[in-house]
Amino acid sequence: MHPTRKTGALTAAALLLASLTVSAPAFGSGSAAVPAGRAWHTSWAQSQQGLSAASLDDQTVRSIARLSQGGDAVRVRVQNAFSDAPLALGRGAVAVSADGGAATRPGTTRVLTFGGHRSVTVPAHGEVWSDPVALGTGPGTDLAVSLHVPGAVRPGEHGAAWRRNYLTPPGSGDHATDTGAAAFTEETGATYLVSAVDVRNPRVKGTVVAYGSSVVDGAGSTDCGPGCVPPATDNRWTDVLARRITRELPADRQLAVANAGVNGTTAAPDCPGSPAGLAGLDAGSRLDRDVLGLHGVTDVIFFYGTNDLQNGCTAGQVVTAYREVFARLRAAGVAIHVVPVTPRPIYTDRMNRYRWDIGTFVRDRGTCGGACDGIVDLDHAIKDPVAPNSINPAYDVGDGIHVNVAGHRAEGEAVPLPLPGFSRRH
Repeated sequence: MHPTRKTGALTAAALLLASLTVSAPAFGSGSAAVPAGRAWHTSWAQSQQGLSAASLDDQTVRSIARLSQGGDAVRVRVQNAFSDAPLALGRGAVAVSADGGAATRPGTTRVLTFGGHRSVTVPAHGEVWSDPVALGTGPGTDLAVSLHVPGAVRPGEHGAAWRRNYLTPPGSGDHATDTGAAAFTEETGATYLVSAVDVRNPRVKGTVVAYGSSVVDGAGSTDCGPGCVPPATDNRWTDVLARRITRELPADRQLAVANAGVNGTTAAPDCPGSPAGLAGLDAGSRLDRDVLGLHGVTDVIFFYGTNDLQNGCTAGQVVTAYREVFARLRAAGVAIHVVPVTPRPIYTDRMNRYRWDIGTFVRDRGTCGGACDGIVDLDHAIKDPVAPNSINPAYDVGDGIHVNVAGHRAEGEAVPLPLPGFSRRH
């Protein structure tokens, strides 16, 4: 994807940031992954997977993005990737959420511009990045991204935010800069419109993108067992990893973490049992949009294969898909860390043999026979030690596929830090 040229006069705030935008994506479309050492890094992401069944009509959406790293400026990506019609947006704003909810901290609201303009039309099947705006944030900041949709549209969405996002009622108009929560009377478990947030922080060394299906997206991360209330939001293994990075790695080795998981997806594009609604969402088809379209990407944790086997793909098909994606990541200068396919008790003997064959490929010399850079062995972290083709019962949400809060914690703790080869590459 190639960015189009920015148009329009810069606002006063953008002028102050003009010297910061050398590595910024241009207004209009996506851009390639930015090499390590640049100032801008994607600090949060939720990949769009289709159009929402619900429509928006002259209302304001406020989405909450938990940043993995902070900086002194932010910018956001708005997508319209799945619509055949242009998407008209009114005013947008960012602010620091007061408590992870719809209310924001006074004095932190910043109005967004797009190519110097306070409104923008996102082309059909396209996207836009906002201009940079000065705002101090840190690791774990909950950023409220508010967008007014003046007309009636079906927005692009990520179906499971794993936290609450907020909307004003239809016909309520522009509340993008409201600091209070009173206007945001509706809630949604999806994330509409916004799909990534970048921070400007030249001290961050790169962005790690977790890439896969529901086991990456966060399924089970709100389940801590019968009668238990999860301690907070953001309990996915990628959230655990982000917190470990800020706690365990030195200041000159910090990384951002972005989650690019989409429920139900596969590595291979042609598994015979894949639902029709997932066409075009396989690992190769969405790689440019959901990984290489982010910024500062240095590493990918690749966690695919479970749905491939369940949907009828063979080990050969899966390994072929792996190799094709890995080659494209390598060409972009991105290191690849692969998770061996994790267990499911519903796998047949043939599926488990395929799982073994894929695991043999991944574990070959610890580098997929030279096709990847290392292994992140979440398979070992969550499998039942007595029945290794099943998930440890202490981690199982009950479907034999997804792990609970404790399982996500175990997975996040199992990721090696620093990632294999990081010191050599930095």
